[in-house]
Amino acid sequence: MTNISYHRHRFPPEIIQYTVWLYSKFTLSYRDIEDLLAERGLDVSYETIRRWVNKFGSSYARRIRSNRPGADTIWHLDEMVVVINGRKYWLWRAVDSEGEVLEFLIQSRRNRRAALRLFKKLLGRQKVQPETIVTDKLRSYSTALRTLQIDVDHQQGIYRNNRAENSHLPVRRRERKMQRFKSPGSAQRFLNLHASVYNLFNIQRHLTTRETMKLFRAEAMDQWKQVVAAG
Repeated sequence: MTNISYHRHRFPPEIIQYTVWLYSKFTLSYRDIEDLLAERGLDVSYETIRRWVNKFGSSYARRIRSNRPGADTIWHLDEMVVVINGRKYWLWRAVDSEGEVLEFLIQSRRNRRAALRLFKKLLGRQKVQPETIVTDKLRSYSTALRTLQIDVDHQQGIYRNNRAENSHLPVRRRERKMQRFKSPGSAQRFLNLHASVYNLFNIQRHLTTRETMKLFRAEAMDQWKQVVAAG
C-alpha cells in the first residue's frame, strides 16, 4: 500500500483529507472550497488546495483501488469527446453493470489501436474476467477483441450501452465546472481520483431503503478514513 505522510504541513491531516474529499466528491472548484473553509474559520488559499489535491490525490486513489472488491462480469464500454486546448481527444471508459468505473483512458484517436490499449489496461488491472462486453457499434471494439482472442459475449447496440453513457454525466459536470481540462495528463490524474472516490461512495441510494443507505454511507466514510490515514 502507498505510504502517505503529512509531515511538515502547516494544517493538520484532517483538514487536508477533508479538503481533498470535498474536491473529489462534489462539483466544486478550488475557490468554492476556499470559501467553504473560510466560513469555518480556516484561511487556506485555492492554490494550496490545488497542491494538496495534486500531491495526495493519486495516493488516495491507489489505496481505494487496492481495497475494492472484484467487478461484475458484465462490462460496458464507451467513448466520449473531450476538448483540451482546442484539440479533440477521446475519453474511453469502462464500467460494470453496477456502475463501478473499471478503467478510463484519454487518447487522441478513436480506432482499433486505441480500443486495444484500453482492453489491455482494463484486463491487466481487473481481478475478474468478463463474461459479457457491451459496446456501441464502433467496429474498433470487435477488431480489438479479435486481436486479443478473447472469448466473450460481445453485445452491440445504441441503447444497450446506456450504463456506460450515463457514467459520462458526472465527468461532463466536472469538465464544465473546471472550464475544460487543461492537458491530457492533468485530466487523467483528476479522473483517476474522481473515479476512485465515485466508486467508493456510489451506494445506489435509489435501490435501497433510507436505513440501508445510511449504513452504506457510514461504511464508505469509514473506508475513506482508513484510506487517507498516514502510513
